[in-house]
Amino acid sequence: MAQVLQQRMSEHILQFAPQFSRRSLAIMPEKLKITLINQLLNLVLAEQINSGEFAFLANKWVGICIDDINLQFQVSVDTKLHVKPMTKPNVIFSANVPELLLVAAAKEDPDTLFFQRKLRIEGDTELGLEVKNMLLSIELDALPKPVRLTVDKLASMLQALIQGSETK
Repeated sequence: MAQVLQQRMSEHILQFAPQFSRRSLAIMPEKLKITLINQLLNLVLAEQINSGEFAFLANKWVGICIDDINLQFQVSVDTKLHVKPMTKPNVIFSANVPELLLVAAAKEDPDTLFFQRKLRIEGDTELGLEVKNMLLSIELDALPKPVRLTVDKLASMLQALIQGSETK
């Protein structure tokens, strides 16, 4: 009985969390979303930005589409990372939150997700591969401790929810 209850709770969480997030983001002003994403990414990736690891993105834009929460933006890097609403990026990465979280926590391989069509890359695929390889080279341990712990804990919880919903 407890296993059935856990399975149903897992299914509901996986179904309703994106809906809740999508609705919350829909009422947030676009400028605020972009500002928050900009600050967060500059904080999380400060070491890589300062060391010039993203120099190949100068004058190029990478689009990010998080489909299940209807969030889209694009980023570029010079001396710092810049975020703006999606217009015409050179390459676009599209996926859902669970897949992005599992990739960030190094619990899922992006190539596997690509071949399963859970991660899509459109546009300048050479640039897309450079971005993917650069992001994969970032060790979770290199991220600020609060970010590292949050990503790892969320990814572990997500894996448990997915496994709970698959045990039918």
